[in-house]
Amino acid sequence: MQMVKKVSLIVFLVWLAVLVFMPKRAFYYSVEEALAQKDIRLNEVQINEGWFGLDVENVTLYVKGIEIAKIKEISFFTLLFYTSIQIEDVEVDEALHSKVPASIQEATLTHTLFMPLSISVDANGSFGQIEGKVNLLEGTTHLDFTKAMDIETLKPFLKKNEKGWYYEGSF
Repeated sequence: MQMVKKVSLIVFLVWLAVLVFMPKRAFYYSVEEALAQKDIRLNEVQINEGWFGLDVENVTLYVKGIEIAKIKEISFFTLLFYTSIQIEDVEVDEALHSKVPASIQEATLTHTLFMPLSISVDANGSFGQIEGKVNLLEGTTHLDFTKAMDIETLKPFLKKNEKGWYYEGSF
């Protein structure tokens, strides 16, 4: 029994050390490089590293050199078997208000080791509230509008069933 306790303690301490000493900034910069290959750039003002995550503040999102949105904060949090990205206060450029919702108050993307090929999505903003999944294996996205508000600009991309409006797409 003592051997099990010692092994468990060693495994826990190694796991904790990996989390605390993980190069979080290097991971963020590798994400930036991957996005840059698709001509998406993030221009951040400040990066704060924590024990289990990373906060990136005052981010400007550029696609093909055009400013698309300003993001107040992006928070990355990981426990290795559970990872979440929380995005707060996204303000879309005024030129795009006729095409996409004007703002997103909060969006959370969650990935777990127990469902490695799926990412859950929860968001709320000027469009209402959405919940959904991204299937990485099949390359599909399904988002349900649980509380639809200002979705007139999105209706050409949405479908309706007995539960309400939803979006399905592939990438």
